[in-house]
Amino acid sequence: MGTGLQTAVSSLQTAFYMFLVVLGILGNTTVIVIIGKSVIMDRSAAHNSNIIIINMAVSNLMVSVMRNVLLVMSDLGIQLFLSKERCQFLMGVWVWLRSVNVWSTFYLSVFHLQTLRRVAPSVGNLRASRGAPKTLLLSLLSIWLLNLLYSIPAHIFSTNGNANSTETLMLISSTTRPLLGCVWNFPSSYSGLAYATTSMVIHETLPIVLMTVTNLSSLYTLYTHGRTRSSVQDAPVVKRVPAERRAAKVILILVLLFIVCWGTSVISVNYFNYNRGTSSEFLLVIARFANIIFIALSPAVLAVGHRGLRSCIKSSLT
Repeated sequence: MGTGLQTAVSSLQTAFYMFLVVLGILGNTTVIVIIGKSVIMDRSAAHNSNIIIINMAVSNLMVSVMRNVLLVMSDLGIQLFLSKERCQFLMGVWVWLRSVNVWSTFYLSVFHLQTLRRVAPSVGNLRASRGAPKTLLLSLLSIWLLNLLYSIPAHIFSTNGNANSTETLMLISSTTRPLLGCVWNFPSSYSGLAYATTSMVIHETLPIVLMTVTNLSSLYTLYTHGRTRSSVQDAPVVKRVPAERRAAKVILILVLLFIVCWGTSVISVNYFNYNRGTSSEFLLVIARFANIIFIALSPAVLAVGHRGLRSCIKSSLT
């Protein structure tokens, strides 16, 4: 009876995880296509935030395709064991994409905070700024390049295992279990924990702290906008503040969703790394679902709060 119940629970977990993966792929593809089309057709400065959203959706989609789909295949019983070279490539890609996903989300919150603090942009500036600025594109490119450099150790300190391999070190940015036979292979447990600790500080804890700060700053800026709006005489600014307020709600919900999901993964995975208690396996299951929930639900948040995306979906359904 216990074995049957455990099998049923495992099947439900697999089905739910598969649903989230498919939802994430379809949702982020929809975001990229619809918002990308609007950016291409109307290259105005107002689409700068859309470009950042597309960048975040691209990283979400790539994580789903390159990692989460493989996890589903493993759950379905498709066992593939790769060579050492292919494992090193995939481990590096997994770390790279997950890290880009983190900092792309953070960049979205920072950009919107900067936008909110422009309380009174001149009408001339609003009309003269056309196209995506070079600084924005360079910033997004630097996110991808810097995190590519960070992923180099994953190329070096990983190898292929076998069906009996067990993971002794977990990193949120890679995977929460041996996948395709790929495991970490540090020279010693000390060097492995040193890398895991560095990763925890730079790519796991720091983004949560920074996103929390930017969220609180955005809330405070919106509060000051509400108090000063009545004294602002410039008509474009009066019209701009409600639009910023609507956009801020979407960004805040996205970032809060990310903080909850990423924070859950940080706690669960690092509990496994530093305290191998009886609940470590259960926490790894929680971490696994926390990693996919943001990717799956962020397009739904955008569909509700993004005007262009919402109107396009409504028109396609009617």
